[in-house]
Amino acid sequence: MKNWLMLISAGLLLLTGCGESGADKLKIGVSVPAATHGWTGGIVWCAEQAKKEIEAANPNVEVIVTLGETTSAQADRIENLLARQVDALVVLCQEPGPLTPVCEQAKKAGTYVVIVSNPLSNRVEDLFVNGDNRSLGAAAAEAMGQLLGGKGDILVMEGIPCPINTDRVEAFREVLAEKYPEIKILESQPAWWNTEKGMSLMENYLQKYPEIDGVWAGDDDVLIGALKAYEESGRSDIKAMVGGGGSKTIIKKVLDNDPVVRATVTYSPEMISVGIEKALEGLRNGGKPVNGEKELLIPSEIILNSNAAEYYNAESVY
Repeated sequence: MKNWLMLISAGLLLLTGCGESGADKLKIGVSVPAATHGWTGGIVWCAEQAKKEIEAANPNVEVIVTLGETTSAQADRIENLLARQVDALVVLCQEPGPLTPVCEQAKKAGTYVVIVSNPLSNRVEDLFVNGDNRSLGAAAAEAMGQLLGGKGDILVMEGIPCPINTDRVEAFREVLAEKYPEIKILESQPAWWNTEKGMSLMENYLQKYPEIDGVWAGDDDVLIGALKAYEESGRSDIKAMVGGGGSKTIIKKVLDNDPVVRATVTYSPEMISVGIEKALEGLRNGGKPVNGEKELLIPSEIILNSNAAEYYNAESVY
Protein backbone atom coordinates (compact mmCIF):
# COMPACT_ATOMS: atom_id res chain seq x y z
CA MET A 1 0.00 0.00 0.00
CA LYS A 2 2.77 2.43 0.94
CA ASN A 3 4.70 1.84 -2.31
CA TRP A 4 1.48 2.10 -4.33
CA LEU A 5 0.64 5.49 -2.79
CA MET A 6 4.16 6.74 -3.40
CA LEU A 7 3.76 6.01 -7.10
CA ILE A 8 0.53 8.02 -7.22
CA SER A 9 2.12 10.93 -5.36
CA ALA A 10 5.09 10.90 -7.70
CA GLY A 11 2.76 11.04 -10.68
CA LEU A 12 0.95 14.02 -9.21
CA LEU A 13 4.19 15.89 -8.66
CA LEU A 14 4.81 15.62 -12.38
CA LEU A 15 1.46 17.33 -12.91
CA THR A 16 2.04 20.07 -10.32
CA GLY A 17 1.20 23.47 -11.66
CA CYS A 18 0.02 22.26 -15.07
CA GLY A 19 -3.22 23.53 -16.50
CA GLU A 20 -4.08 26.36 -14.08
CA SER A 21 -4.20 29.96 -15.15
CA GLY A 22 -2.89 32.65 -12.87
CA ALA A 23 -5.46 33.65 -10.25
CA ASP A 24 -8.02 30.94 -11.08
CA LYS A 25 -7.99 28.22 -8.47
CA LEU A 26 -9.15 24.68 -8.94
CA LYS A 27 -11.53 23.81 -6.12
CA ILE A 28 -11.88 20.25 -4.86
CA GLY A 29 -14.73 19.66 -2.41
CA VAL A 30 -14.44 16.66 -0.09
CA SER A 31 -17.35 15.20 1.90
CA VAL A 32 -16.74 12.48 4.49
CA PRO A 33 -18.62 11.22 7.56
CA ALA A 34 -17.66 12.67 10.93
CA ALA A 35 -15.34 10.48 13.00
CA THR A 36 -17.53 7.95 14.82
CA HIS A 37 -14.95 5.16 15.23
CA GLY A 38 -11.32 4.41 14.49
CA TRP A 39 -11.52 3.94 10.73
CA THR A 40 -13.66 7.01 10.02
CA GLY A 41 -11.37 8.97 12.34
CA GLY A 42 -8.56 7.85 10.06
CA ILE A 43 -10.53 8.98 7.01
CA VAL A 44 -10.95 12.49 8.45
CA TRP A 45 -7.26 12.68 9.40
CA CYS A 46 -6.10 11.49 5.98
CA ALA A 47 -8.39 13.96 4.19
CA GLU A 48 -6.96 16.84 6.23
CA GLN A 49 -3.41 15.63 5.57
CA ALA A 50 -4.10 15.41 1.83
CA LYS A 51 -5.48 18.96 1.90
CA LYS A 52 -2.30 20.29 3.52
CA GLU A 53 0.04 18.43 1.19
CA ILE A 54 -1.81 19.22 -2.05
CA GLU A 55 -2.31 22.91 -1.24
CA ALA A 56 1.33 23.27 -0.17
CA ALA A 57 2.53 21.78 -3.45
CA ASN A 58 -0.09 23.49 -5.63
CA PRO A 59 -0.80 27.18 -4.82
CA ASN A 60 -3.60 27.26 -7.40
CA VAL A 61 -5.54 24.39 -5.84
CA GLU A 62 -7.97 24.68 -2.92
CA VAL A 63 -9.21 21.56 -1.12
CA ILE A 64 -12.32 22.05 1.02
CA VAL A 65 -12.96 19.23 3.53
CA THR A 66 -16.41 18.93 5.13
CA LEU A 67 -17.75 16.48 7.72
CA GLY A 68 -21.28 15.14 8.13
CA GLU A 69 -22.48 13.75 11.45
CA THR A 70 -25.52 12.17 9.75
CA THR A 71 -26.47 11.30 6.19
CA SER A 72 -28.74 14.35 5.95
CA ALA A 73 -25.95 16.57 7.31
CA GLN A 74 -23.57 15.13 4.73
CA ALA A 75 -26.09 15.87 1.95
CA ASP A 76 -26.34 19.47 3.18
CA ARG A 77 -22.54 19.82 3.18
CA ILE A 78 -22.36 18.51 -0.40
CA GLU A 79 -25.00 21.03 -1.52
CA ASN A 80 -22.96 23.79 0.13
CA LEU A 81 -19.87 22.62 -1.76
CA LEU A 82 -21.78 22.75 -5.04
CA ALA A 83 -22.96 26.26 -4.18
CA ARG A 84 -19.27 27.19 -3.85
CA GLN A 85 -18.82 25.93 -7.41
CA VAL A 86 -16.23 23.26 -6.75
CA ASP A 87 -14.63 21.79 -9.85
CA ALA A 88 -14.44 18.30 -8.37
CA LEU A 89 -16.33 16.49 -5.64
CA VAL A 90 -14.86 13.61 -3.64
CA VAL A 91 -17.37 11.73 -1.46
CA LEU A 92 -17.16 8.85 0.97
CA CYS A 93 -20.86 8.19 1.60
CA GLN A 94 -22.20 7.46 5.04
CA GLU A 95 -25.20 5.90 3.26
CA PRO A 96 -24.90 5.73 -0.54
CA GLY A 97 -28.64 5.55 -1.31
CA PRO A 98 -29.74 8.87 0.20
CA LEU A 99 -26.63 10.66 -1.10
CA THR A 100 -26.97 9.46 -4.69
CA PRO A 101 -29.39 12.27 -5.77
CA VAL A 102 -27.07 15.09 -4.68
CA CYS A 103 -24.14 13.38 -6.41
CA GLU A 104 -26.28 13.09 -9.55
CA GLN A 105 -26.97 16.82 -9.20
CA ALA A 106 -23.22 17.47 -9.03
CA LYS A 107 -22.56 15.42 -12.13
CA LYS A 108 -25.30 17.20 -14.09
CA ALA A 109 -23.71 20.52 -13.13
CA GLY A 110 -20.45 19.42 -14.74
CA THR A 111 -18.58 18.61 -11.55
CA TYR A 112 -15.92 15.91 -11.71
CA VAL A 113 -17.14 13.26 -9.24
CA VAL A 114 -14.97 10.73 -7.38
CA ILE A 115 -16.67 8.26 -5.02
CA VAL A 116 -14.62 6.45 -2.37
CA SER A 117 -15.41 3.11 -0.68
CA ASN A 118 -19.23 3.01 -0.79
CA PRO A 119 -20.69 2.91 -4.34
CA LEU A 120 -23.68 5.07 -5.29
CA SER A 121 -27.05 3.49 -6.09
CA ASN A 122 -26.77 5.02 -9.57
CA ARG A 123 -23.16 4.87 -10.75
CA VAL A 124 -22.83 8.40 -12.12
CA GLU A 125 -19.31 9.02 -10.81
CA ASP A 126 -16.31 9.59 -13.06
CA LEU A 127 -14.10 7.39 -10.88
CA PHE A 128 -14.70 4.92 -8.07
CA VAL A 129 -11.84 4.36 -5.60
CA ASN A 130 -12.18 1.46 -3.21
CA GLY A 131 -10.30 -0.98 -1.08
CA ASP A 132 -10.42 -4.47 -2.55
CA ASN A 133 -12.71 -6.18 -0.06
CA ARG A 134 -12.20 -9.65 -1.48
CA SER A 135 -8.45 -9.22 -1.16
CA LEU A 136 -8.91 -8.19 2.49
CA GLY A 137 -10.61 -11.49 3.29
CA ALA A 138 -8.13 -13.46 1.19
CA ALA A 139 -5.13 -11.77 2.83
CA ALA A 140 -6.53 -12.44 6.31
CA ALA A 141 -7.00 -16.12 5.46
CA GLU A 142 -3.47 -16.34 4.10
CA ALA A 143 -2.10 -14.76 7.27
CA MET A 144 -4.12 -17.12 9.46
CA GLY A 145 -3.00 -20.13 7.45
CA GLN A 146 0.66 -19.18 7.76
CA LEU A 147 0.48 -18.39 11.49
CA LEU A 148 -1.31 -21.64 12.38
CA GLY A 149 0.78 -23.81 10.13
CA GLY A 150 -2.30 -24.78 8.16
CA LYS A 151 -4.12 -26.49 11.05
CA GLY A 152 -6.53 -25.45 13.79
CA ASP A 153 -9.98 -24.42 14.91
CA ILE A 154 -10.81 -20.74 14.48
CA LEU A 155 -13.58 -18.23 15.07
CA VAL A 156 -14.65 -15.39 12.79
CA MET A 157 -15.90 -11.98 13.91
CA GLU A 158 -17.58 -10.41 10.89
CA GLY A 159 -18.54 -6.79 10.26
CA ILE A 160 -21.98 -5.36 9.57
CA PRO A 161 -24.10 -7.68 7.38
CA CYS A 162 -23.76 -5.97 3.97
CA PRO A 163 -22.18 -6.62 0.54
CA ILE A 164 -18.76 -5.41 1.74
CA ASN A 165 -18.80 -7.89 4.60
CA THR A 166 -20.04 -10.67 2.32
CA ASP A 167 -17.15 -10.14 -0.11
CA ARG A 168 -14.62 -10.27 2.73
CA VAL A 169 -16.02 -13.35 4.44
CA GLU A 170 -16.58 -15.30 1.22
CA ALA A 171 -13.00 -14.68 0.09
CA PHE A 172 -11.70 -15.67 3.54
CA ARG A 173 -13.58 -18.97 3.40
CA GLU A 174 -12.54 -19.67 -0.18
CA VAL A 175 -8.81 -19.26 0.54
CA LEU A 176 -9.03 -21.49 3.61
CA ALA A 177 -10.92 -24.16 1.69
CA GLU A 178 -8.46 -24.09 -1.21
CA LYS A 179 -5.12 -23.70 0.58
CA TYR A 180 -5.69 -24.58 4.24
CA PRO A 181 -8.44 -27.22 4.39
CA GLU A 182 -7.34 -28.39 7.84
CA ILE A 183 -8.35 -25.07 9.38
CA LYS A 184 -11.94 -25.34 10.59
CA ILE A 185 -14.24 -22.37 11.23
CA LEU A 186 -16.11 -23.16 14.45
CA GLU A 187 -18.48 -20.21 14.15
CA SER A 188 -18.84 -16.91 12.27
CA GLN A 189 -20.96 -14.06 13.66
CA PRO A 190 -21.24 -10.28 13.05
CA ALA A 191 -19.46 -7.94 15.45
CA TRP A 192 -20.61 -4.83 13.56
CA TRP A 193 -17.10 -3.30 13.27
CA ASN A 194 -17.50 -2.17 16.88
CA THR A 195 -15.14 -2.60 19.85
CA GLU A 196 -17.85 -3.20 22.47
CA LYS A 197 -19.68 -5.71 20.29
CA GLY A 198 -16.37 -7.40 19.58
CA MET A 199 -15.75 -7.79 23.31
CA SER A 200 -19.25 -9.13 23.91
CA LEU A 201 -19.06 -11.64 21.05
CA MET A 202 -15.64 -12.84 22.17
CA GLU A 203 -16.95 -13.38 25.70
CA ASN A 204 -19.68 -15.61 24.24
CA TYR A 205 -17.16 -17.49 22.10
CA LEU A 206 -14.89 -18.10 25.09
CA GLN A 207 -17.76 -19.54 27.10
CA LYS A 208 -18.89 -21.74 24.23
CA TYR A 209 -15.56 -23.13 22.98
CA PRO A 210 -13.03 -24.61 25.44
CA GLU A 211 -10.22 -24.64 22.85
CA ILE A 212 -9.60 -21.99 20.20
CA ASP A 213 -6.53 -21.81 17.96
CA GLY A 214 -7.22 -18.60 16.09
CA VAL A 215 -9.56 -15.63 15.71
CA TRP A 216 -10.12 -13.46 12.67
CA ALA A 217 -11.64 -10.11 13.57
CA GLY A 218 -12.56 -8.44 10.30
CA ASP A 219 -11.89 -5.02 11.83
CA ASP A 220 -9.08 -3.82 14.11
CA ASP A 221 -11.55 -2.03 16.41
CA VAL A 222 -13.32 -5.37 16.93
CA LEU A 223 -9.97 -7.03 17.59
CA ILE A 224 -9.28 -4.60 20.45
CA GLY A 225 -12.52 -5.69 22.14
CA ALA A 226 -11.86 -9.36 21.46
CA LEU A 227 -8.35 -9.11 22.92
CA LYS A 228 -9.66 -7.46 26.08
CA ALA A 229 -12.20 -10.26 26.60
CA TYR A 230 -9.51 -12.88 26.01
CA GLU A 231 -7.04 -11.28 28.41
CA GLU A 232 -9.69 -10.97 31.13
CA SER A 233 -10.61 -14.64 30.71
CA GLY A 234 -7.15 -15.78 31.82
CA ARG A 235 -6.98 -18.30 28.99
CA SER A 236 -3.82 -18.99 26.98
CA ASP A 237 -4.92 -21.30 24.18
CA ILE A 238 -5.24 -18.86 21.26
CA LYS A 239 -2.19 -18.93 19.01
CA ALA A 240 -3.08 -16.09 16.64
CA MET A 241 -5.50 -13.21 16.33
CA VAL A 242 -5.64 -11.55 12.91
CA GLY A 243 -7.25 -8.14 12.40
CA GLY A 244 -8.41 -6.01 9.50
CA GLY A 245 -7.87 -2.36 8.62
CA GLY A 246 -4.31 -1.67 9.69
CA SER A 247 -4.84 0.61 12.71
CA LYS A 248 -1.71 1.90 14.38
CA THR A 249 -2.76 0.32 17.70
CA ILE A 250 -2.85 -3.17 16.21
CA ILE A 251 0.20 -2.61 13.99
CA LYS A 252 2.17 -1.58 17.10
CA LYS A 253 1.18 -4.82 18.83
CA VAL A 254 2.32 -6.82 15.81
CA LEU A 255 5.54 -4.79 15.69
CA ASP A 256 6.17 -5.44 19.40
CA ASN A 257 5.77 -9.22 18.97
CA ASP A 258 2.50 -9.49 20.89
CA PRO A 259 2.06 -13.22 21.69
CA VAL A 260 -1.55 -13.26 20.44
CA VAL A 261 -2.09 -10.33 18.04
CA ARG A 262 0.23 -11.48 15.29
CA ALA A 263 -1.12 -9.97 12.08
CA THR A 264 -3.53 -7.57 10.48
CA VAL A 265 -4.28 -6.61 6.88
CA THR A 266 -4.58 -3.20 5.29
CA TYR A 267 -7.79 -1.41 4.36
CA SER A 268 -6.25 1.98 4.67
CA PRO A 269 -8.15 5.24 5.27
CA GLU A 270 -5.53 6.66 2.91
CA MET A 271 -7.93 5.67 0.12
CA ILE A 272 -9.59 9.08 0.68
CA SER A 273 -6.21 10.70 -0.04
CA VAL A 274 -6.00 8.67 -3.23
CA GLY A 275 -9.50 9.86 -4.17
CA ILE A 276 -8.54 13.52 -3.69
CA GLU A 277 -5.31 13.08 -5.63
CA LYS A 278 -7.17 11.33 -8.44
CA ALA A 279 -9.71 14.18 -8.56
CA LEU A 280 -6.90 16.66 -9.16
CA GLU A 281 -5.37 14.35 -11.74
CA GLY A 282 -8.72 14.07 -13.54
CA LEU A 283 -9.26 17.84 -13.58
CA ARG A 284 -5.83 18.30 -15.12
CA ASN A 285 -6.68 15.66 -17.69
CA GLY A 286 -9.60 17.62 -19.11
CA GLY A 287 -12.19 16.23 -16.71
CA LYS A 288 -11.53 12.61 -17.57
CA PRO A 289 -9.87 9.82 -15.57
CA VAL A 290 -6.32 9.16 -16.75
CA ASN A 291 -6.13 6.14 -19.07
CA GLY A 292 -9.92 5.97 -19.06
CA GLU A 293 -10.02 4.11 -15.74
CA LYS A 294 -13.46 4.04 -14.10
CA GLU A 295 -12.59 2.02 -11.01
CA LEU A 296 -9.47 1.83 -8.89
CA LEU A 297 -9.19 -1.05 -6.43
CA ILE A 298 -6.53 -0.86 -3.72
CA PRO A 299 -5.47 -4.38 -2.69
CA SER A 300 -5.06 -5.35 0.96
CA GLU A 301 -1.64 -6.37 2.19
CA ILE A 302 -0.63 -8.62 5.10
CA ILE A 303 1.13 -6.95 8.02
CA LEU A 304 3.35 -9.27 10.06
CA ASN A 305 6.14 -8.58 12.52
CA SER A 306 8.62 -8.77 9.66
CA ASN A 307 7.16 -5.75 7.82
CA ALA A 308 5.08 -3.90 10.45
CA ALA A 309 7.62 -1.07 10.74
CA GLU A 310 6.87 -0.11 7.11
CA TYR A 311 3.21 0.52 7.96
CA TYR A 312 3.41 2.02 11.44
CA ASN A 313 2.71 5.78 11.59
CA ALA A 314 2.78 7.13 15.14
CA GLU A 315 1.25 10.46 14.01
CA SER A 316 -1.86 8.91 12.48
CA VAL A 317 -5.06 8.90 14.52
CA TYR A 318 -5.84 5.43 13.17
